[in-house]
Amino acid sequence: MNESVIETGPDKSGEDETTQEEKLVPISESIRYRRRAQSAERKAAMLKEEVAKAKSQNEKLCEKVGRIELENELVTKLISAGVSDLEAAVSVAKSRIEERGDSDMDEVVEQLRREKQYLFSDAGLHLSPSKTSGVKQKNTSGQSIVERAAQRAARSGHRGDLLEYLKLRRSVV
Repeated sequence: MNESVIETGPDKSGEDETTQEEKLVPISESIRYRRRAQSAERKAAMLKEEVAKAKSQNEKLCEKVGRIELENELVTKLISAGVSDLEAAVSVAKSRIEERGDSDMDEVVEQLRREKQYLFSDAGLHLSPSKTSGVKQKNTSGQSIVERAAQRAARSGHRGDLLEYLKLRRSVV
């Protein structure tokens, strides 16, 4: 089989024949090298696209984590302030933080507590946590807990307070 030979470098008249023979490459090998180079270039382009996608996904995830951390801190502060309707308080507080661009959550919680008192429970009427459904609470001072829960449910009108009263009544009776 007669293979052609390609010269791969510029022709310089001052070189001797041994150097010129080293520069000559068979055509089939040249084609193979070219295909490998093209394949490597395609892979490099694909990898660049993957890196760009990963960076954009990383930015989205970082933003999402930041929002979740903000919401978690806000929930913690609202719970410690004695909120009774957590979902409503969180949504109002988040909208206020976004409006102002303010990162001082303590101030937002206090302002929310002053302006929307119905979202927060009375500080003096915290009931003791109820036991599991299988365990009945003792009758000692049980009536007073149930009565306080009934008064609180009647006064506030919140569904959560009513459910708490019904749970306590079921556990005592």
